Amino acid sequence: MAKKQSFGDKVLRQKAEAKKMAKVIVSTKKENGQYSFQQKMVEAGDVQAVIKESKQ
Repeated sequence: MAKKQSFGDKVLRQKAEAKKMAKVIVSTKKENGQYSFQQKMVEAGDVQAVIKESKQ
């Protein structure tokens, strides 16, 4: 028997919130020449601010 999927206000709100997020991957070069990568989830409106901050 298949499990029923609910489409209430709670589920729709969670889907809307998830779409407003963006994954930002920042790379840094270590002293030994290798690169390290860090990823973080930020709100879609704050992406440019995070990129500018990481360049400094």
